[in-house]
Amino acid sequence: MKNSTVVNIVLSLAVAGLYIIYFSGNHKEKSTSSGKTNGTNNQLTVAYVKMDSMLFTYELAKKLNSDFAEKKETFRKEYTDKRMRFEKDAAAFQEKVQRGGFLTEERAKQEQERLVGLQQEIQKLDYELTQKLSEMQGQINQQIVDSISSYLKSYNAIKKYDFILNSQSMLEGSTQFNITKEVTQGLNDSYRSKAK
Repeated sequence: MKNSTVVNIVLSLAVAGLYIIYFSGNHKEKSTSSGKTNGTNNQLTVAYVKMDSMLFTYELAKKLNSDFAEKKETFRKEYTDKRMRFEKDAAAFQEKVQRGGFLTEERAKQEQERLVGLQQEIQKLDYELTQKLSEMQGQINQQIVDSISSYLKSYNAIKKYDFILNSQSMLEGSTQFNITKEVTQGLNDSYRSKAK
């Protein structure tokens, strides 16, 4: 599940990166084919970030994912404990039925109904915990995306790139345009200052 969490975050950030590129770039008039601006020979300024690398070094993302992993483990333990109790009770019931341990058929039926109710509770708990974890993961992804988007807007207000791309959507790129380290450092500095 850790791999799917990372993949979900990376995909969310990729979508956010495209959103940022599309909606927050400089709004100069550009020719679509020549790369010229308003009849001059100005070139586009482009940079890119490696989102997967950034997620492993961005302190907010690491903290949120660590907190999520702890909650996930707590939920897993709660579910496992209830499941094991149910399986133990079901095995004891089966053994008691086989050796004729119930005084009446009515009492055996009551115990069977209780076990069916417990099984339904466990299935409901599994569903609820899965839903809760999914919602939490979505909130974490959104918080990370919002944080990165906000930082990139202020960062680009100074740097004035025409495009900041996610390296996962590129086929090839020169390392001179890789701003991952600089952006991650800025994100971490911003996170630390807000955390104080």
